Amino acid sequence: MELRLASTSPIRGTLLANAGIAYAAEAPGVDEVAIKAGFGGDDAALTIALGEAKALAVSERHPDALVIGSDSLIGVEGRRFDKPAGRETAAEHLRFFSGKMMELTSSAVMAQNGKTVWSHASRARLSVRPLSEGFIEDYLDADWPEVSYCVGVFRLEGPGVQLFETIEGDHFTILGLPLLPLLGALRERGALAS
Repeated sequence: MELRLASTSPIRGTLLANAGIAYAAEAPGVDEVAIKAGFGGDDAALTIALGEAKALAVSERHPDALVIGSDSLIGVEGRRFDKPAGRETAAEHLRFFSGKMMELTSSAVMAQNGKTVWSHASRARLSVRPLSEGFIEDYLDADWPEVSYCVGVFRLEGPGVQLFETIEGDHFTILGLPLLPLLGALRERGALAS
């Protein structure tokens, strides 16, 4: 069975490859801003809606393939955050996160023949330690532009781990793809050996 990832995210691709999954990656070409505009649901519903739009867009081009779409959102004190538009925006985000609880929600959605066949969202809670202005500047000096592609302005597998005091939740969810439920769904559909 052909498997496609409706994303060009390097970390999502690495997670699948490290799990031994052969796939083709493809940019979905979805207007995420339009989907987010006025969305009244919670973060889990929004990440699923975004992942579904991506999976369905690629599924329309490859109807026989099993297509995985995914998305992640960060919420802090009721405010949603996207990937930073630039380094100054990244610094502003980090200042806002300082000393607060971050909720990260990641989803995975599968589509085939233009229909959603499975979806899942997971949430993690990350307690951001108080961050000094000096730390923020040093951190961005060390990990920019890599963190510009990351919602939350961190890569947990890099220096971003220094932002946190505690982390509650699944490691793969934090990296942007709830991998274990996804692997189970792939096995149920015969895309992986059981």
